[in-house]
Parts: sequence; structure tokens; C-alpha cells
Amino acid sequence: MEAATGIDDTFQEIHREHDAGASFVLQSKGKWWHAGFHLTTAIVGPSILALPYAFRGLGWELGFVCLTAMGMVTFYAYYLMSLVLDHCEKAGRRHIRFRELAADVLGSGWMFYFVISIQTAINTGISIGAILLAGQCLQIVYSNFSPDGSLKLYHFIIMVTAVMILLSQFPSFHSLRHINLGSLVLSFGYSFLVVGACIHAGTSKNAPPKEYSLEKSETSKLFSVFTSISIIAAIFGNGILPEIQATLAPPAAGKMVKGLIMCYVVIFLTFYSVAVSGYWAFGNKSNSNILKTLMPDEGSPFAPVWVLGLAILFVLLQLFAIGLVYSQVAYEIMEKKSADVKKGIFSTRNLIPRIALRSTYVVLCGLVAAMLPFFGDISAVVGAIGFIPLDFVLPMLLYNMTYKPTKTSTAYWVNTSIAAVFTCVGLMGAFSSVRKLVLDAKEFKIFSNNVVE
Repeated sequence: MEAATGIDDTFQEIHREHDAGASFVLQSKGKWWHAGFHLTTAIVGPSILALPYAFRGLGWELGFVCLTAMGMVTFYAYYLMSLVLDHCEKAGRRHIRFRELAADVLGSGWMFYFVISIQTAINTGISIGAILLAGQCLQIVYSNFSPDGSLKLYHFIIMVTAVMILLSQFPSFHSLRHINLGSLVLSFGYSFLVVGACIHAGTSKNAPPKEYSLEKSETSKLFSVFTSISIIAAIFGNGILPEIQATLAPPAAGKMVKGLIMCYVVIFLTFYSVAVSGYWAFGNKSNSNILKTLMPDEGSPFAPVWVLGLAILFVLLQLFAIGLVYSQVAYEIMEKKSADVKKGIFSTRNLIPRIALRSTYVVLCGLVAAMLPFFGDISAVVGAIGFIPLDFVLPMLLYNMTYKPTKTSTAYWVNTSIAAVFTCVGLMGAFSSVRKLVLDAKEFKIFSNNVVE
């Protein structure tokens, strides 16, 4: 039951003494709970505030079914991928990069480039989204204190980008463990504040009318369903599990499962509470950020301002951690090429390129965030073309290729069925998400002061 081998030995750990990306960025020093912190930050982020918006396209019954199915399938997929990584490690091939794992197990060099392309799209998309949403948080606070102020959304994006440049200099993924613990706590904080705010909004005398009807056109309804599924896939996805498992001190076998359980306890407590309370309070008036629904542009907020302000602060702080986590693959690629592993991690030879390259990457992400404020639509597209293949399809294929279950076994058919179903869902989701992006482009203005919903 050995994994397929058909690529050169550059994937063998024995050759990593010259790999600065592995030595500096993907240091293997962590405990299982550190992996849990990283996973939670990668999955449980402010994107969960789009769950009521996803329910808006699905309705109550299908919304619960999709949310639960996505949770079960992703946990199963991540568990299988962890088993594959453990299997390879026991065979003497500890993989610390998703692209190397896929190329090794599937025995095809083109998988290396397929995975790195998808990962780059995901990581860059989330980095852009984190900067955009953080800028929007600052804009919300500013507009409440100074309704007629002159600052625009792109001004706040510039401020966020400047802070991200400073934070990007944390040298390794492992060095983010304490930040990601704080991120876990923050996710509970703003989730429960939002839940309380939605309950307050839904029970107040000024409560908005509750309307849960779906699109009238069958075609529009179908597209909305697949767009919502893509959004939920993006929320559950991470696409960097091998890189997170790489931060564990060897042997990593079994440790990742504990981290997954920690992460999914947090997911259960936050995802369902936000989705249910937000959709219950606002129905099909929910937009891609439930905080914006709670604080409409016209009229009074639907909850106490201090509650919403504290939630926005927690979201803002966590977004910095999320931006850092999803930048690690980009930084690892940069330093593999630019750094000299023979020099110290903080040597002048390595420090100057690190500052220059990471700063440039963050600036480019900030520039795109300011130019293309399509947060909800970007989430859907990234979910369809990025997270679905990496988190819902490839883990099944990797397990079947590694452990080779018989074609009459339950495991084989379950894995094959999940891969086939989500391949179709991904294709439909990509089409519907891009369609919505094109439709929303009619409202697009470069450096717009508003995020297009």
C-alpha cells in the first residue's frame, strides 16, 4: 500500500537541508493544539458572517442540509488527507506542501502545478478579502462617528495594508501560534455578539419584516443555490492542511486529528448560531456581511451600537491573523527561491529580501482589494474554483490512491461518490458564481466607496 512514485526525489525530506522555505517558513516545532489554532483561524473567520446570506439562496431546509453536509464532508476529507500524510511520513516521505503530496501520491508532475495554481488563487483571494473586509470594518466605525467624513473605503484599505506589512514579517508559520490562539477566542467573541444582536433585532418592535421566500424565477433560484453552496464551501475550506500539519513536530501521526476535533467544536458552536440567528432575523434581506445588515446605511442600527462596535473590533483583529495564515504559502514559495538557508533566518542576507518581497505581496493584495470591492462574489468564486477541488475532491483521490481500497469496499464508493458529486457542484458553482460576478460588475466602479453585495 505504498504511495505511487513517479516523480523525482526532490520531494524527499533528505533534500530539505537546502530548502529555505521549509527551514524558515514551515518550521516543524508545533504541538497538536497549535495545529488546532492554525486550523481554526484558517476556517472560522469573519466569512461566517456570510452564512445568513448563503441561507438566503437556499432557504431553511436546504440551508441546514448543505451546512451539515459540508461540515461532515470536510471533516472526513481533512481526516483522510491527514491519514495520507501520516502514511507517507511512515514510508520516509514526510510531505510539508500540498503540491508535493499530490504530485507524489498521484504520480503526475502536472498535479504539482495544478495544486500550486489553485492554492495561489485561494491564498491571494483570501488575503485580498481579509484586507477588504478589514477596511470595511474601519469604514463602518468611521461612518458612525463621522457620517459626513471625507475618508473613503480605499483610505481604510491603505491603513489595513500598512499594518499587514508590519505583521507579515513574522518569520514562520509556527511563530503565529499565539496570534492564532487569540484568533480562536476572537471568533467566539464576535460570533456570540452577532447572535445576541440578531436576536435583539428580531424581537424588537422595530424588527424588519421576516421574509424567507426564494427567487421567483426557477433559473435564478437554481443559480442562487449553487452560488450559496460555493460560499459555504469557501467558508469550510482551507486548502492548506498539509502546510498546517507541516508545523507539527515529527512524528506528526495522529496529532492532526486532535487539532481537527478542536477546530470542528468551534465550527459547530459558531457556524450554526450565526447562520440561524442571522437568517431568522433578516431572512432574504441578509447581505454578504450580516454586520452591514445590522447597521444599515439608512435608519438606526438594529442592535446597541456598543455591541456592534465590539463585534467589528473583534472581526478587524482576527482578519489580521487570517491574512497572515493564508499568506504563508506565498511566503514559503518566495523564500524557497530568495533566501539562503546557510545564513541565519534574521541575517541581513535573508532579512532584506523577506521585507521587500512580503511587503510587495501585501501591497499588491491591498491594491486589488481597493480596486475590486466584490467581497461576497469573490468568496463564491474562490469556493467553487479553489476550495471544492482541493478540499472536497483531491483528499478522496489521494486516499484511494494511497490505501487502494477494493472497488467493492464502502470506502472506495463513498470517496468516489463524494469526488464525483463535488466535481459537478464545483463546475455549476463556478458558472453561477462567475455569472453573479458579471451581473454585479454593472455596479462596479474602480476604487468604489462601497463593497458590492
